[in-house]
Amino acid sequence: MSEATGDLRRLADLAASLRPRLPSAKPLPRLIFVTDPDRTPDPAAVAARLPAGSGVIYRAFGAAEAPDQARALAAIARARGLLLLIGADPVLAEAVGAGGVHLPERDLGRAGSLKAAHPDWTVTGAAHSLEAARLAAEFGCDAVLASTVFASTSPSAGPPMGAAAFAALVAAAPLPVYALGGVNVETARELVSSGAAGFAMVEAFRT
Repeated sequence: MSEATGDLRRLADLAASLRPRLPSAKPLPRLIFVTDPDRTPDPAAVAARLPAGSGVIYRAFGAAEAPDQARALAAIARARGLLLLIGADPVLAEAVGAGGVHLPERDLGRAGSLKAAHPDWTVTGAAHSLEAARLAAEFGCDAVLASTVFASTSPSAGPPMGAAAFAALVAAAPLPVYALGGVNVETARELVSSGAAGFAMVEAFRT
């Protein structure tokens, strides 16, 4: 077994041991792979290794190859039983038959109209504070990805809140919360009793 395969199995086991504080109206994955054009240049290769039932959030950031990559991810998602969400682009989500969208914090207000137009979609949002998580719930998001939990190499990462502050956010938030930012096979152990809905990661899914 390769180191990457072993780490993925351990992450899946840790995610399976979570006891989410809140139930969800829709099935939510315990593991979410969040793509990044620079840090995960081959998202299809990562998606092809994910356990069935995992999630993928594809963030294109305007890349010219976005339609091709999204179609490839959608095909993998259908074949492997993954939930594919498209970041901030409902038009692309519709075009490839994705399972929903992921909204940046500034666009949380779009959740209601998206859910009304696509009742079957899963809509998640980014939250960098408890206030944002509460807004996401008001607007109709199914869950939020809260960051930054641990120190992260992301250029946009803020100061890490740490496991205790994350658990406090989860306890006060009115919807399911994922941990994002510096979550890997080592740090995830600190979150098992946090009440999190799952782990969301970029670089932890090594190819």
